[in-house]
Amino acid sequence: MPQNRSAPAALMLPSGPALCERDGADDLGALWATLRREAVEAAERDALMGPSVTAALLRHASFGDALATRLGRKLGDEDVGAAALTALVAEAFDADPRIVEAAAADLTAVRDRDPACPDLVTPFLFFKGFLALQAYRVSHWLWRRDRQHFANHVQSRSAEVLGIDIHPAARLGCGIMIDHGTGLVIGETAVVEDDVSLLQGVTLGGTGKECGDRHPKIRRGVLLGAGAKVLGNIEVGEGAKVGAGSIVLDPVAPHTTVVGVPARPVGPKLVDLPALTMDQMLPPPDYAI
Repeated sequence: MPQNRSAPAALMLPSGPALCERDGADDLGALWATLRREAVEAAERDALMGPSVTAALLRHASFGDALATRLGRKLGDEDVGAAALTALVAEAFDADPRIVEAAAADLTAVRDRDPACPDLVTPFLFFKGFLALQAYRVSHWLWRRDRQHFANHVQSRSAEVLGIDIHPAARLGCGIMIDHGTGLVIGETAVVEDDVSLLQGVTLGGTGKECGDRHPKIRRGVLLGAGAKVLGNIEVGEGAKVGAGSIVLDPVAPHTTVVGVPARPVGPKLVDLPALTMDQMLPPPDYAI
C-alpha cells in the first residue's frame, strides 16, 4: 500500500530562529545608485551592452523593479510568459519588501566574496547562483501562501534554466552566496542561515524515503565546498567548513572543518565565519590541531 504523505501545506517547517531578519532597507538606495552607475559604465565601454543594460537596469525606477523584470525575462516560457511572471514577482516584492532586502544582501555578498566578481552589475546580469537564489525567494513566498503549484513552476523553471534546484519550502537566510552553482540541490526541509557560502554540486539532501523533517540545518557562516553532500536531518554548526567532495552524515560542531568520505573532523577553524573569507585550504597554516 502506498505510504500516506502529508499535503505540502501541512508540512511543519523546521524550528529555529527567524531567518533573514536584518534590516537592509537603508542600503537599497545606495546599492541601486551603484548598480545604475556601473550599468552606464558598462554601456560606455561596449556599445553592444547598451540595449541589454538599459532593459535590465537603466529603464527601471528601483532595484526591485529591475530584479522582477530580470527574473521574469529569464524564467518566462510558453506556460507563463515573461510579462506575467514579472508581474507575479513584483506582487511578491510589494507584499514582502524583505525579499528585496534579502536579494540586496545576496548581491553584496557575491561582490564581497567572489574574486571573479569586480562589481554589482556582473552578478545581477550574469551569475546564475544569484538569480536562482532570488527565484527561490519568490517560490518560497508562493509556497507559504498555499500556491504550491505556482511555486513548483517557478522552481522547475529555475532548475531548467539555471541548473540549480532549491525546493520552495526550504528556509534560507540572507547574505548567501552560491558560487557557480551548477548541480546544487537543497531539499524541502533544509535550513540555510545567513552568511553561508555554497559552491557547485553541493547537495543538502535526505537519506532515504522518510517523510517530515529530513534535511540538513546549515548554521550561520558555514562554507560548503564544491561537491559536498550533507545528508539527513543533521546540523552543521556556525562557522564550520565542509571540504570539497566530502559526504557528511553526522552533525558538525561549530567552527570545525570536516573532510572525507565519510567526513571526519580535521581541526577547529581559527576564522570565525569561513564563508566570508572563502578560504578552502586545509592545515597549515590556519588550523589548530
